Amino acid sequence: MTGSLHIGLILFSFVVVCESEPTHAGPDTEGESHGKSPLVHLTSHWAFQLANTSLTFSRADRFCRGQFSSLATLEESEDQEGVFELLQNTRPRLPIWVRDPSKAASRAVALSKQYAEFSALNFPKESREGFARVNMSFPPLPSVSVCVRVQWNPEWTEVSTIFSYAAPIFTNEFQLRGQVDVQGRILLALIIHGKHLPYKASFPNDGAWHHICVTWLRITGHWAIYVDGDRKDMGSGTDSPRNIYGDGIFILGQDQDSFGGNFTEPFFGNITDLNVWNISLETRHIQALNACSPMTPEVLFSWNLADLSSHPTVKEVQVLLFCPAVHQQMELHGCRTLRGWSQQLPLFSWTECSDPLLFICRSRRERYLKMKQMTDSQNSGPTAFMNHLMKLSNKTQAALVQQPSGLSSLAEASALLDLSAQALEDTQQEALEPTDMVSIIQLLSLAADVPAQPGTEATDHSRDVAQELSQHFISVADRIFGGDNALKWEAIKEVVNGPMDVVKSIDRMVTCLSPRLMVETDHLIIHRPNIKVEVQQQTLQGGSRGFSFCGPETSKLDCISVPHQKIQALHDNGFVKLTLVNTWYGSLWPLFNPEENITMVPTVTDGSQRYLGTVLGSSVISTTVMGDNQPVSTAVRFQLQHRVQNPTGTVYDPVCAFWDFDLTPEAGGWWNTKGCDVVSKQYGYTVCSCNHTTNFALLLQVYEAQRSPENEKALQVLTFIGCGVSLCGLLFTFILFIAVGIPKSDRTTVHKNLIVALAIAELLLMCSDWASANEAACFVVTALLHLFFMASFSWMLVEGLLLWSKVVTVNISEDRRMTLYYIIGWGLPVLIVGITLTVSVEEYKADDHCWLNVKTDTIWAFVGPVVFVLVVNTVVLCRVVMVTVSSARRRAKMLSPSSASKIQIFDLTWAVTRPVLILLPVLGLTWLCGVLVHLSVVLAYIFITLNALQGLYIFLVYAVYNSEVRNAIKRIKEKRKALSFTNCSQPTSFLPSQRAPVTSWGRSPPTPSSPETSETSGPASSTYTSLVIKNESFSKESFVSFSLKPASENQVVQLTGFKPSGC
Repeated sequence: MTGSLHIGLILFSFVVVCESEPTHAGPDTEGESHGKSPLVHLTSHWAFQLANTSLTFSRADRFCRGQFSSLATLEESEDQEGVFELLQNTRPRLPIWVRDPSKAASRAVALSKQYAEFSALNFPKESREGFARVNMSFPPLPSVSVCVRVQWNPEWTEVSTIFSYAAPIFTNEFQLRGQVDVQGRILLALIIHGKHLPYKASFPNDGAWHHICVTWLRITGHWAIYVDGDRKDMGSGTDSPRNIYGDGIFILGQDQDSFGGNFTEPFFGNITDLNVWNISLETRHIQALNACSPMTPEVLFSWNLADLSSHPTVKEVQVLLFCPAVHQQMELHGCRTLRGWSQQLPLFSWTECSDPLLFICRSRRERYLKMKQMTDSQNSGPTAFMNHLMKLSNKTQAALVQQPSGLSSLAEASALLDLSAQALEDTQQEALEPTDMVSIIQLLSLAADVPAQPGTEATDHSRDVAQELSQHFISVADRIFGGDNALKWEAIKEVVNGPMDVVKSIDRMVTCLSPRLMVETDHLIIHRPNIKVEVQQQTLQGGSRGFSFCGPETSKLDCISVPHQKIQALHDNGFVKLTLVNTWYGSLWPLFNPEENITMVPTVTDGSQRYLGTVLGSSVISTTVMGDNQPVSTAVRFQLQHRVQNPTGTVYDPVCAFWDFDLTPEAGGWWNTKGCDVVSKQYGYTVCSCNHTTNFALLLQVYEAQRSPENEKALQVLTFIGCGVSLCGLLFTFILFIAVGIPKSDRTTVHKNLIVALAIAELLLMCSDWASANEAACFVVTALLHLFFMASFSWMLVEGLLLWSKVVTVNISEDRRMTLYYIIGWGLPVLIVGITLTVSVEEYKADDHCWLNVKTDTIWAFVGPVVFVLVVNTVVLCRVVMVTVSSARRRAKMLSPSSASKIQIFDLTWAVTRPVLILLPVLGLTWLCGVLVHLSVVLAYIFITLNALQGLYIFLVYAVYNSEVRNAIKRIKEKRKALSFTNCSQPTSFLPSQRAPVTSWGRSPPTPSSPETSETSGPASSTYTSLVIKNESFSKESFVSFSLKPASENQVVQLTGFKPSGC
């Protein structure tokens, strides 16, 4: 008694499938060797189980899902071999249900579909003139129905008119239009008496044929749009309750802006099977037409190409369509079945999904073995939870055992959930076993699939039952979501895909029951410690407010909202009633194994941190939007609080994500980030936006900080000090270049521009911390930093090109060369920054500091050019060293053999060392260390030191040890000394006699020009020539001036000496 009761309470658990005989087994179904059940066959990866009962396709699919498996597909060779062996051993009656892998989700199709041949009209995309006209006169129509089969060209995305009817006194009498939306669907809309109805009805833009019917009735104003037999949109009311005017023109493939012409909205694709009635067809009529069944109501116009006249570009084609009512044609659609084998290959067919058939469930081998282990454990003795549940369930045990096809009603599911909730409440969490968890999860999955009894009105009784079911359902789910069950979830991970399986069941249950739950209210809340469910309903109208939902008081930061703009867009598209189902799960993150890494590309790529992995770091929050009881996808905005604390030495970077059930369906889905973006990161929470609705969470990427806070502080201080020293060095160098009067040359001009660009960049870098407090100022500083650092590297590139032209080759004039240098040095950075701002202004700046965003491709607008400059300058440096070494060798060979060897070694060493020391910082090659900073904090110190002191190094190389600067300073000193001699000395003249060069002293006045100016005076500007020399034979500070004065007969040489007289 205990064993059978236990099996009943587990709700068709694995033991039922494994230990029962098949309903339609053949004679060879006796046990296999090794004691295995004849209903199960194991392969190396999969377990195939033949169910022991016949069910419809939809119930069979739900049954397999309740067993944590799926219907077999037979696409892989291993699947075919496994199913073949299973059927050989069991000999069941065929056909049996199998799943069609081409369908994303198993949908019950009531009718099988078959081929039928039709004559169709092709409207080619090459011409916008194509149309076809119906050659008949239409009477005034108090009601009308138009059905047509359409194959839309998937490449056409603009508005198209499928058909238009225009009367002589009113052109837009009756028209059907279509357009492609952002989700790739074809949206349909009617125009009646000139009133444009909303685009709501839709079909996929898949290039397939679709049957479209539209109906209208004047008395009630009721209209409807049907697609493939299903009513997709309906409404009532037009501006003028009158008949559709007669004597009009019916056009296929074009609109009519004027009566019978002025076409502007062409249709591209194929059209066939146009039929028109002067009555409003019922749903059963349209479903019959979709199946190509003959119609009993008399048709006003029946499809016949002889009754059409078309444009020359429109061609007649023959097409095959799916028509279930044409029995002489082969079957194509329905629910897939396996009907036999041919040479060990499966033969498939299509059967009406409402037929009860056997079926095969497929699950992973490890999952099956684990489930069997749990079943054996359950049979050996019930757990404390099961014992307590059996005491409460005496009245339900028999019913459950007799209904292996599932729960049949809301009341039955509610009663069983109520018992389970009581048992869970009475049982301590420590006493709950992993096998109990599996049974409860199966119960929730089956209860979520209970049919909501379509076709019946939502009465008070059904509303009360639905509310009780939802309350009990959430209570049971809340119990197993408790943090104390984390180890139990880990123990059953080989059987259950994880907590998101239960989340999916909750979504199905609440969405299905929402019409009944909201009969007399527009707001419903179900709150448990770990789960909060809120259902909101609103009638849309102009200026409708947005929806928002937050977690409980303890988690006010966990919120999700649908912006009012999106709500208004739904209203503009014709939706009347909007229902939102919001759910908050506060304790899912501890149930995910923290040691199980979530595979994801790291977002921090600047090398400052080492990526360790990704974990779930927040609550899970979801929203489902239904417009007029149809699921609608819309953009949402949510914020979630960080639930994981940072261990020492690690940091987290939040990523907005959602659970994608279609990603790796065998594992129940996985996290996905497509369509979700981070809006802002705040302390303790993150704000996100996504372009769709589902279950959302924050994934925290874990990084190991490579630098301690002390190192970070030290590096910041070192950077600030180094930038200050560098800025001073650059300023002194620039001042020296201006003050000492260095002769103008292309080399000094390049040096000055490099100094200006680098100095401004260093100054902006020092001020960037203060600008980060203001968003606009920080953006401006980021752009200027980008510009001037790019200019610095551009002038470093020019330094390399100039060095190449001086040392390696000369092939361009100096004037043209400087023009090119200015274009590279300033024009190229402006161009790069301008393009970057134009293309990615929204993603330009980083979130928390004034620099480029390293998490997007924007950073390559700086890194790319820098890498190019470094590569070019490295090549230049290597070439310069080679040329210098070659010159040193040639000089060494010219020396005497005795000293050549010793001098050659010295020259070669200096020839290599000198350009490297001089050119490394100037060419920016010290930035190569930046590639390796993520390897060690020591390299970070070296990198910051070398580059922060770049200005000081330039000062030493281009100012202190620059021969041009030193010579200019020396000339200034000598000039000042010469002026001091002029101010404190008296001249003495030596006039030679005509006999001999006898020198004598005279007291003639000094020459008006100074020695410096006399040195540069030319003969054209003076009647005599003066030469100043330094005479070492006089005193140390004496100068002698010789003047040559022309005479009529002979030359007179005048010698004037200046010497100190007491100065």
